[in-house]
Amino acid sequence: MANFFPRWTNWVPIKLVVCGIVTVCGLSAATWYYATPRYTKVGYEPIQPVPFPHDVHVTQLGMDCRYCHSFVEMAAQSNVPNTQTCMNCHTQVQKDNPKLEPVRASWKTGDPIDWVWLHRTVDYVYYNHAAHVNRGISCFSCHGPVNHMSVVRIAEPHSMGWCLECHRHPENFLRPEDQVFNLDWKPEDVKPAEFVAQYGQPNETREDFSKKKKLTQTEIGRTLKERWNINPPTNCQGCHR
Repeated sequence: MANFFPRWTNWVPIKLVVCGIVTVCGLSAATWYYATPRYTKVGYEPIQPVPFPHDVHVTQLGMDCRYCHSFVEMAAQSNVPNTQTCMNCHTQVQKDNPKLEPVRASWKTGDPIDWVWLHRTVDYVYYNHAAHVNRGISCFSCHGPVNHMSVVRIAEPHSMGWCLECHRHPENFLRPEDQVFNLDWKPEDVKPAEFVAQYGQPNETREDFSKKKKLTQTEIGRTLKERWNINPPTNCQGCHR
């Protein structure tokens, strides 16, 4: 009796097993590299020429983010503080601290401090800081709890997929504009009656937000999204111009 299947089919199971092993190994290797801090740099904490403890300056002393990052509300790229900004305080405060020698040297020579940049957007991606912070996206959303960091580190991956999470569902991140630079803000801090009086509530919502004991992030975000007519782009041209 002749064979029902041709002879070459004898190799099909072996080929399928080999292909399966290669596929699983490839996916494991890709996940190990692309979904870990090795690729995203989450947790990267470089040594700066001058130690700047944000927890001391912001949380303990109450300094506003915009005192040092003064262009963030008006420019596409936020700035690091220049030597003049540092010396506004440190001509009097800890003026002999040896850790501040690079600042004093920069002040005398006019050469800028060689800060190590953590968050630098690649050339093929357009990102406008002012457009985000002026419409309710806090520093916290992208940079994490910087106000509690003694050494600044990368807290979020800043990948394309991560950005699209916000662009597709901005209501999960929006907050009142006067709380953008309050990195400790929580939705529970909002007083519903005052919030509704200022921003209203979504048109299609039947319940009265002002009567609630507290509002959720989604309720706050949906209100602000509608109030400010926020519709972030999710196509390629939005960021790759």
